[in-house]
Amino acid sequence: MVELIILLASLLVAWLVFTWAVQVLKASVSTAIAIAVIVLVLQLVFGIGPQELLDHLIQLPQRLWDLVVNRRL
Repeated sequence: MVELIILLASLLVAWLVFTWAVQVLKASVSTAIAIAVIVLVLQLVFGIGPQELLDHLIQLPQRLWDLVVNRRL
């Protein structure tokens, strides 16, 4: 009887972990697709390439810090 309870509990835990992993995977894939679409639109419409976008994203924390500390850009 105890073994049956342990088996059912382990199946329940495995099912919960599996459904959580599927939800995380779905969210990750949808986020990756959204980022790819945004980069593609920036490149096609505005001529901004991925490397230029990455350079600005890398500089963003420093610019925000300068804005907070010095109140200027």
